Amino acid sequence: MTQMDTHQPQTRFKTNDRDTIPRFLVRAMFVLVMTVLALVTYARLTDMPLSATPPVSDVLIERSVLLHGEISGAATVTEPDGSVILDLGPDDGGFVSGVYRVIVHERAKNRVALDTPVTLRRQENGRVSIHDPSTGWSADLMGFGIDNARVFARLLQ
Repeated sequence: MTQMDTHQPQTRFKTNDRDTIPRFLVRAMFVLVMTVLALVTYARLTDMPLSATPPVSDVLIERSVLLHGEISGAATVTEPDGSVILDLGPDDGGFVSGVYRVIVHERAKNRVALDTPVTLRRQENGRVSIHDPSTGWSADLMGFGIDNARVFARLLQ
């Protein structure tokens, strides 16, 4: 039989310098985060005007519609009376279905009815937006790309 030495020194984990993040990068990230925090704090305390907001323009056309979407991407847009305006399959309705899910989420969060109309608006400057009167939520659809905004713009023609 062999005897085992029970008093062996414990081996320490060796760190491989190639696998650690260099200290100067960690410090640089900390400086970056603190700089952004300081800039945002300054902007909020001095009430700087918002600069990345969509331009304000008068409403040219407005239409109330009901949206219905499915997880597959299929979507249906109807008049408040129930007549179908647009029926999109899974390949074409992904954006409309995504907007529908956001609206349902906002309505559930605010505990309001899920089946009320939303308002589509075309402004004089050509921008298209969607507004949910029951929650106050709105989105400028131009921010999601021209192809996605075009789907809703067709509903205003």
